[in-house]
Amino acid sequence: MIIKILGSGCPNCKKLEENTKKALEELKMEATVEKITDMGLIIPYGVMSLPALVIDEKTLSAGRVLDVNEIKEILSNPELNKSTTENNTPEKGGCSCGGKC
Repeated sequence: MIIKILGSGCPNCKKLEENTKKALEELKMEATVEKITDMGLIIPYGVMSLPALVIDEKTLSAGRVLDVNEIKEILSNPELNKSTTENNTPEKGGCSCGGKC
């Protein structure tokens, strides 16, 4: 599993990375966690707000800092990982929230 934290390096991005690592630790899961700060690499994901959480090339959250329990829920529930299509375009709506805005 490859987890990417997309962001500018701001405190919120750092907190999302920290929460992600803590969730992995609590679940005793192993994953590669990458922090992506280069906007040229972030733009193709189509996220309109940062930070964003990408798991195995699927954008699962954008524009807010998920807490540890929210991340644990995503990691332990494969159904939640189906919220986007393979090309990272939300199934519903036109933005990265998956039609929830």
